[in-house]
Amino acid sequence: MKFFFWVLVVAANAVYSQTVFVFDRQTGQPLDRVNIHSSNPKASAVTNARGRTDMTSFRFADSITFSHIGYESAVFRFVELSNMNFRVGLQEKAISFGEIVISASRWEEEENEAPVRVEQVTGDDVVLQNPQTAADLLGSGGYAYIQKSQMGGGSPMLRGFATNRVLLVVDGVRMNNAIFRTGNLQNVISLDANAMDHTEILFGPGAVLYGSDAIGGVMDFHTIMPRFASDHGMEYSGSAMTRYASANSERTAHVNVRLGWKSVASVTAVTLSDFGDLRAGSHGNDYFLRPDYQARIGGIDSFRTNSDDRIQKASAYGQVNLMQKISLRPAVGWNIEYGWYFSRTTDVPRYDRLYQKSGDDFSYAEWYYGPQAWTMNRLEISRTRKGRFFDDVRLVAALQNYQESRHDRRYRNERLRNQIETVTALSTNVDFSKEQSSVLNIFYGVEAVYNKVGSRANRQNISTGEVAPTNTRYPDGSIWQSYAAYMSVKYQLTAHWILNSGVRASHVRMAAGFDTTFFDFPFRAAKINNSAINGSIGSVYQPEQDWQVYMNFATGFRAPNVDDIGKIFESEPGAVVVPNRDLKPEYAYNFEVGTAKTFWDRMKIDFSSYYTLLEDALARRPYRFNGQDSIEYDGTTSAVQAIQNLSRAYVWGIQAGLKWNIGRSVTLTSQINYQQGEEKDADSSKYYPLRHAAPLFGSTHVLYQIQKLEFDFYARYNARMSYDDLSLSERSDNLPYAKNEKGKPFVPGWMTLNLKAAFFASEHFSVTAGVENITDRLYRPFASGISAPGRNFLLSLRYRM
Repeated sequence: MKFFFWVLVVAANAVYSQTVFVFDRQTGQPLDRVNIHSSNPKASAVTNARGRTDMTSFRFADSITFSHIGYESAVFRFVELSNMNFRVGLQEKAISFGEIVISASRWEEEENEAPVRVEQVTGDDVVLQNPQTAADLLGSGGYAYIQKSQMGGGSPMLRGFATNRVLLVVDGVRMNNAIFRTGNLQNVISLDANAMDHTEILFGPGAVLYGSDAIGGVMDFHTIMPRFASDHGMEYSGSAMTRYASANSERTAHVNVRLGWKSVASVTAVTLSDFGDLRAGSHGNDYFLRPDYQARIGGIDSFRTNSDDRIQKASAYGQVNLMQKISLRPAVGWNIEYGWYFSRTTDVPRYDRLYQKSGDDFSYAEWYYGPQAWTMNRLEISRTRKGRFFDDVRLVAALQNYQESRHDRRYRNERLRNQIETVTALSTNVDFSKEQSSVLNIFYGVEAVYNKVGSRANRQNISTGEVAPTNTRYPDGSIWQSYAAYMSVKYQLTAHWILNSGVRASHVRMAAGFDTTFFDFPFRAAKINNSAINGSIGSVYQPEQDWQVYMNFATGFRAPNVDDIGKIFESEPGAVVVPNRDLKPEYAYNFEVGTAKTFWDRMKIDFSSYYTLLEDALARRPYRFNGQDSIEYDGTTSAVQAIQNLSRAYVWGIQAGLKWNIGRSVTLTSQINYQQGEEKDADSSKYYPLRHAAPLFGSTHVLYQIQKLEFDFYARYNARMSYDDLSLSERSDNLPYAKNEKGKPFVPGWMTLNLKAAFFASEHFSVTAGVENITDRLYRPFASGISAPGRNFLLSLRYRM
């Protein structure tokens, strides 16, 4: 009898338990995190990553609302859902306004309530655009300018600032460390573009919330998250992707799997990539071709003629990315999450040094970065509880380990120099959020950061194996620390006005000891103790629901790090940078105004303008070492340079965007960025162009959707920069640039035409294909040392569980 009883129970549950499937009406793809609610009976649910959730609690409801950011809401009765076989298709909004962002306050808030410009690159954008690296992901939206010295790299520029003046953040943890340099950085490629849920770009100083380095902006990466099951069973989801691209023979495979129970959830992500030598275009300035290269034949460095000068010899590399997250929900309101992140490249050739020549011979036989490895262990503990001092509290603690190395050998020289750097980085953030009243929200927190730098070096004879010591790049054992407390307030003045303000107190310390074995430094140690108070105040005015006008004034700062004070390296052919312990912090003052408006629910226009003044700006300039303006370095008489505080620098610019749903499933989008900056030369007191102020750049897309097909035909463009537009450092280190009729460097303007298409064959299977740089333009982006890909065919297959 008991057996028959349980059979009846299971059968009854099968009859009355119903699972709804919510999907994009156009593509048929599942929609995650759709909110479902009814008032009679009172019930709510959220769809999982497979677009599904149980509807048992909604039985007999006469009004069930389905809502999702970016989609039109839909309302059904339960009996209607039953007649529809519990399949609900939602229509994507032609224009969305007020998307949720996190970077502006470190907590979720509506974009139109923040007095700053924030842009997003979503997971759907990644699926269609297929960026090869996280640097390409940032550049795909047309918001950030990407510089590359080699294919295995990518240094983003925001509003005339780059490298250690912009901040990288992943899942709430800052990636910038004590050896982030003023020169171009490649650390962003350590992140896995295929494991991103979405990425936000916060423009302008973010120092109040994020501290030192966030002068030009913050790039806030959010990886895919574990998802708990909605009932006591197990839920699973995931995807697998493989991709091939012809320009560099890319072969990438990615898989991610989510498993979720009521109180335990996990996500695993793996990406393997292999890139061959990059092929440039054929129509453009021949200076960007690679007519010859070096190779070691029979134990002798030899000069070789390139059979195809579009192939950029010695640019290939590979990469692996791994991620594992586990989340626990031990009690109501509590969440604990542990994450492990790992990235490692193969050796990455420093391409722009490999075509450098001394007379008719190459300067280098070898110049490559050793494997760039990054590991992060991250622990997040959060609690939601209405209390006197906070409603939400979140602790994020992280341990990061960085390893990078540089290896170079002069042409027909047997000695290979090896410089190996490591950074151990500890950080802790505790953030609080409090809704004091219906019109007042307070966010506050504390932060502690500790970095220890390891640096070692040697020279190895590649024929005999003999190893000898040589100077390190940084003072070994250097310590860099930062401590801060911060608070921001959002106050609803009226139904149309919102006031935002914030303040941060920071203290930065650094200590380094110098080895005088190879250099007779005039000092043996360097210490800094800098304190700074930064603030911001801004307001948002919404005369209508679909119109935002904002203004913001903010200050920022950057304290000198180990790279600024203690580095020794060849900055350009014939020049060496030496330590300078007399550096002060640089301070930024930024004013911005902007607006965004939608028209007829079919068109959105946004515009922002800004001005940033940088006092005591740090830059590389001629220097004297022990009274000498040149010294012997690596067997060459080299001019001495050092990082120094200039009097000031400034940058101003505009950003504008358009999204227009023309009709008949056609949408036009466009982004344009223009910036102009100058820095004061300490010697002449004249102003010269700012180093990282990119030329005018942007993109324009025409998107067409029909049933399960999506097309994107777009142009990317970049204005010309003349010799007079280049900074002093770019004029001297001009090898990567084309030369005009007078032999002076300049940046040719360029435009590429591109086409992408996606076919969503079913809920589970999709195909993405495209051709980039259709006209096979030969060009090199501003400040880059490697030419951009020529005509590139790509094909990607994706399966969703």
